[in-house]
Amino acid sequence: MSDTVPVKETIEAAHQLVAPFIHRTPIATSRFLNDLTGAELFFKCENLQKIGAFKARGGLNAILTLPEDKLKNGVATHSSGNHAQAIAFAAAKVGVKAYIVMPENSPSVKISAVQDYGAEVTFCENTPEARQEAVDAIVARTGATFIHPFNNYQVIAGQATASKELIEDAGTQLDVIMAPVGGGGLLSGTALTAHYFSPETKVYAGEPEGAADAVLSFRSDKIEKAPYINTIADGLLTYLGDKTFPIIKSQVTDILTVSDEEIITAMRYLWERMKLVVEPSGAVSLAAVLKNREQFAGQKVGIIISGGNVDLGKLPF
Repeated sequence: MSDTVPVKETIEAAHQLVAPFIHRTPIATSRFLNDLTGAELFFKCENLQKIGAFKARGGLNAILTLPEDKLKNGVATHSSGNHAQAIAFAAAKVGVKAYIVMPENSPSVKISAVQDYGAEVTFCENTPEARQEAVDAIVARTGATFIHPFNNYQVIAGQATASKELIEDAGTQLDVIMAPVGGGGLLSGTALTAHYFSPETKVYAGEPEGAADAVLSFRSDKIEKAPYINTIADGLLTYLGDKTFPIIKSQVTDILTVSDEEIITAMRYLWERMKLVVEPSGAVSLAAVLKNREQFAGQKVGIIISGGNVDLGKLPF
């Protein structure tokens, strides 16, 4: 285990470690969306990943790099859904108990999936403070090892493998990679991957206006909380961590915000035009490119579709 920012070799090792357990997800293209944006888009389809989201990568790397003595009492985390599934999935793979704290209003599809992997779920109020308090109590009671959803270098190194594959499989030099940002695990991993494996590629983030903490942090140079939380993108509600923020600040070009209406439009395009089941958080990257199409016109843009765990009974269209 390393308690330092992942270097090139750390990301390569993480990729080798998680590769037997994950899908090397496809890269999809759309002539319609290329025409609409004026850019050449390459979609990394992590909605087709094991557990339906990129977070399988970070969860697996975090658990597979834990020494045996840290695994014997199980693992614990808090998450609104995708990281919860990742830890439950990874724990099941290595045969250890998983204790998961989930907000009481988490999408039912995500709760069911976590329980199906055999994890013990505890519900809490949907605030970062309530989540942490609940998981601290579980750790104190069980001796389980806490794995933070994003503020953990092993998780970051695992998430970095998605953009590593994107860079390797796009078949062309990418000018830009666009990732969504919540706590910053995927974004910081993406930024490190671009820095080490494709230094000419700029990294941008898309963020919901209704959870706009990362853009404030990026501008003020310190970790900020969003002024209000109100967005359909339930996977992006948390704020940056002290491990993710410095990486993002030093390696990311800019953070672009999008409205829920713009997220729903992008989500609908992905469903209707590309036949991809994508959750709102997973459509934020495309929404940011659509909103800022003049900025990206004429460029080759990698877009990470982060997940597809959407409650089919509650589609926004």
